[in-house]
This record gives sequence, C-alpha cells and structure tokens, in this order.
Amino acid sequence: MIKNVLPILLVATLFFGCGGEEKRYVSASSGDINSIVVVSDNLLWENNVGEAIRDILATSVEGLSKDEPQFSMSQMPTEVFSGFAKNNRTVLKIEKGKEAATQIARDAYAKPQTLVVVSGQTNAEIIEQIKTNSAKIISAFKKTEITERQRRTSKSLFNDSQIREKLGVSLRFPTAYRIAKTEDDFFWIRRDIKTGNVDLLIYQIPLSSIRKGDSAVIDIVRVRDSVGKIHIEGALENSYMATEPAFTPFIHNVIIDNKSAFETRGLWDLKNAFMSGPFLNYAIEDKVNSRYIIVEGYVFAPSIAKRDYVFELESIIKSIAIK
Repeated sequence: MIKNVLPILLVATLFFGCGGEEKRYVSASSGDINSIVVVSDNLLWENNVGEAIRDILATSVEGLSKDEPQFSMSQMPTEVFSGFAKNNRTVLKIEKGKEAATQIARDAYAKPQTLVVVSGQTNAEIIEQIKTNSAKIISAFKKTEITERQRRTSKSLFNDSQIREKLGVSLRFPTAYRIAKTEDDFFWIRRDIKTGNVDLLIYQIPLSSIRKGDSAVIDIVRVRDSVGKIHIEGALENSYMATEPAFTPFIHNVIIDNKSAFETRGLWDLKNAFMSGPFLNYAIEDKVNSRYIIVEGYVFAPSIAKRDYVFELESIIKSIAIK
C-alpha cells in the first residue's frame, strides 16, 4: 500500500503548492527586444484602431538624430493566436464587442510575459481605451523589456570592483565592455561594434553643481561639456565631445535606485571633427553622500539604427546601486 501512495504524493507535490493552490507551468517566452505582437482582426489593424495603436507604440524615441519607433510591431489575426504564437514576451490583444476595459496580465501564456488586453464594444471605445491608458501600456511593456535586457546582460558580467571601490557604486554591464580610462573618480567604459562604439561614462559631482527647476538642463549640459573637454578627446587636435547646440535636449524627472534623478536625452558631437550621435544622461541625487552620480551612455554608429544600442545603455544604467 505504501508503495502505491508514494507516487501519488509525488504527483501532488509537482502540481500543488502550499495551501492546496495549483502551480502553473508555462513555457519560456521569446521575441526580440522592443518587439510587440499585436493580436487583432485584420480590419481593426488596417483602420483607425490600428492607426491609434501605431500612434502610441511607434512614437519616435526621444534624442535620436533620425526617427526610430519606440517599439517594433507585427500584427497577428486573432484566429492564429495559438500554440507557439502565445509565447511572445510582449503582446497587445484587441477584443471588439466586449465591455470597454484595459487589463494587464503577467505570464498568462509564457514567462516572462506582459499581455495587455484592450476591449470595447466599438472602434471608438477601443481607441479611447488606448489613448487614455497609453502611459500605463507603454510603462508595462518597457518595464518588461528593461528586465529582459538586464537578464541577458547578467549572463556574462564585467567585474565592476574598481567602480565600487572608488565611487561606492555598482553597475551591471557585460564583459563585451572594457574600462578604457580611469582618472580619480572618472570612468570611461567602452564597447566596440562593427560600425563604431557604445560607451558609458560614470563620475560624481557636488550637489550644488545642478540646480532644480528650469536651470537643471543648463547645468547638466554645462557639466557634461566640461567633462567631455577634459576626458573625451578625439583623434584630431583640439577635438572633444560636447552637446550638439542645435538640438535641444529632452529632460525628465525620474527615479533611479529609489533616488530622484534627471534623465536627459540629446545629441553629442565632436568639436573640430566630424562625429556625432545620441546620448542618454542620468544625474542621480545621492543626498547621503552630498553628490550627484552621473552615468551617461552614448553611441557612435553612423548610418545604422541606434534605438537598441541606446536601450541597452539605459538598461545598464538602471541596474545601478549606490551604496
């Protein structure tokens, strides 16, 4: 009798957790970074509903020299959304003929996965849901993609002990990068790519260096230009990195490592030379140590898309832990 009971107990353990709750086992999700599958009837995708979706999710990324969509999208008819198709990591599902609502589900068919279901009785109701909840929808998808990008990075991490010792800051970046320059509390971290390079800068400045309010962007540009002139020199004589003056940077208040921060996106150029590209700068307020930690990523990759490189840098910067 005991021999017969043991296999039954083993099966019960596999399928039921504490308190008798059933555990769900789902497949691993898949998909390219920043790629969303839109599940909807073809007619909806081709008419004003699809237009509303594209207006929200394919809006241009701030701070790039050429327009690139925040998310790439592919549409799939509702009737073929089954099997492996349900394993996509980020899915937007449109359901017409149901009560107007926007619902966000985690790991519904695969893991990790974010499924956003937008419903409405009419096209107008669906469009209203998309527009009203656009910030929530974008935030849900972006959070998933940042986490996925960081997960891929964690497979082969660079030893950041030098940065931790000098700045009291931990930063998770892959071994494809190298520390190209370190002076006192300044670090220049680089990754070579076929068409150029993807780089990070990290350093600290006094809290008094950046004023709050409308003056913040002026101070951030002043600081990064002074640092660029000292540390980021070009191959030509008297060439150095500075902020592109003809392009007004975008600045937002954000939270990084549970601390207030300024996020600034814009274009850099190499003074007295012919190089330029996008940058992403975070000034993180570290009140405990009376300083701002500045972490900046920038890309030099002429003639190719830069969205995913900037996103990689963003995911690295958002892994920061200030001690």
